[in-house]
Amino acid sequence: MPKYVFVTGGVISSVGKGTLAASIGKILAVRGVKVDFLKIDPYVNVDAGTMNPYVHGEVYVTADGGETDLDLGWYERFTGITMSRLNNLTTGQVFSSVIEKERRGEYLGQCVQIIPHVTDEIKSRIRAVAERRGADVVVVEIGGTVGDIEGLPFYEAARQMRLEEETLFVHVALVIYHEATKEMKTKAFQHSLQELRRIGIQPDVIVARSPTMITEEVRRKLALFGTLPKEAVFCSYNVSPVYRLPLVLEEQGLGDYVARKLGLPNQPDWTGWRKVVELYDRATGSVRIALCGKYAALEDSYVSIREALGHAAAHLGVRAEVVMVDAEALERDPAKVESLRSFDGILVAPGFGRRGAEGKIAAISYARRSGTPFLGICFGMQLAVVEFARNVLGLEGANSTELDQSTPHPVIDLLPEQKGVTAMGGTMRLGEHEVLIREGTLAHRVYKTSSVRRRHRHRYEVNPDYWEVLRKGGLVFSGTSPDGRRVEVIEIPDHPFFVASQFHPEFSSTVESPEPLFLAFVDAARRFRAERAAAVASQSL
Repeated sequence: MPKYVFVTGGVISSVGKGTLAASIGKILAVRGVKVDFLKIDPYVNVDAGTMNPYVHGEVYVTADGGETDLDLGWYERFTGITMSRLNNLTTGQVFSSVIEKERRGEYLGQCVQIIPHVTDEIKSRIRAVAERRGADVVVVEIGGTVGDIEGLPFYEAARQMRLEEETLFVHVALVIYHEATKEMKTKAFQHSLQELRRIGIQPDVIVARSPTMITEEVRRKLALFGTLPKEAVFCSYNVSPVYRLPLVLEEQGLGDYVARKLGLPNQPDWTGWRKVVELYDRATGSVRIALCGKYAALEDSYVSIREALGHAAAHLGVRAEVVMVDAEALERDPAKVESLRSFDGILVAPGFGRRGAEGKIAAISYARRSGTPFLGICFGMQLAVVEFARNVLGLEGANSTELDQSTPHPVIDLLPEQKGVTAMGGTMRLGEHEVLIREGTLAHRVYKTSSVRRRHRHRYEVNPDYWEVLRKGGLVFSGTSPDGRRVEVIEIPDHPFFVASQFHPEFSSTVESPEPLFLAFVDAARRFRAERAAAVASQSL
């Protein structure tokens, strides 16, 4: 029978539950345990697809087309297990299902209530994850913080599962470091434990989240208030890279403790993982990458891109210094484009809508004219086509119909199957699709194959009416859909590195297997940096 590890959080949201859950999964996986994950998000949205990244961080796209919470990305990056839409559960999904069942008469004669109908639906969804791959253990992360009103049905379902299944509850909360007194304060943590117990859950494991390792006194106090032995208290402190966290927790004894509690195999093999983490430690030198987007104020808006750049850099023996460049700032003040001169590579991020689009186009134009390595993703590719049409082909006013319905040159237009679609949630071209790579192109040299499968999330595409003029002007379509109807990759052959993809390569990158397109981009940035340094050195002689 599958076992279940529930990860709950207290004091603040974004306390690190996602990386902790991923770390627990990794700790079990290196012991030969078959693991799967479920992220529970108590918001009423059906999925994350319609939310602004400033509200919820990036939307992580699964291979089967789910628009999900970004924590599923951490699960994949830590364990290599492919997530699906089944691995993310929301209040919207639960209530939609319960209401549909009520309308069909499945509860005929009953008064439909939170308990047992909603909690039964939640439990069935949790158990369905175990059935997906025949998992030995499912790590269930409950989003938000204990005590949130919207999370109560999920906590109640978890409490009930304590009576029905073999479970382990891990509670992580913030230990506050008070700068004025130079003390670690545990009172807020204690209150979160009281709230957890108030709803009927006694944790089996406590994880303190803090900037540094907690003291023995703090550990003793948390154990006392948690009604646990000191051996059940661990610390998730700041580490770099984040992939070191499972090793840190293993060294503290978390793996042994969980394995013993759940009766699991306990012969871990960390050899491969240690080698990956050591890549970051051995890195010398750096590359400076401008990540141009309109959600520049929140790093979680582009977490998968940042991590993919880090994966590639580590495997190339360098560090990636990723700097957010606000596309709106470039739009307001075009002179700021010259600030891109200090970067070794420019990446124009995905996005939607008019805000910041002209700033992104300005960054693309600078990369093309200056010979700076460039990578565009999704909307970044579409705007690269717009920039090429305007500034190379001279098609004045060229644009995407998403941004300007009356553009005289709609080089980017709505997908034919999207015309007439009015619903916003889950209606884009989503999930993994095959991409054919044209031989003799840079993309083919990068991927070393004529076909790859990558994840998509878009409504617009390169307008087929402009393919011929774009090709004649020098733009190479190096990747297409199998039916030849869609452009998937573009490149400029006489540029050191100018590539853009309609698909999202960042969702295919893991720390153990970096995405080839990111590897090639970072390598080009590394060469560009070296060439500039050599040129400066020769001028000084």
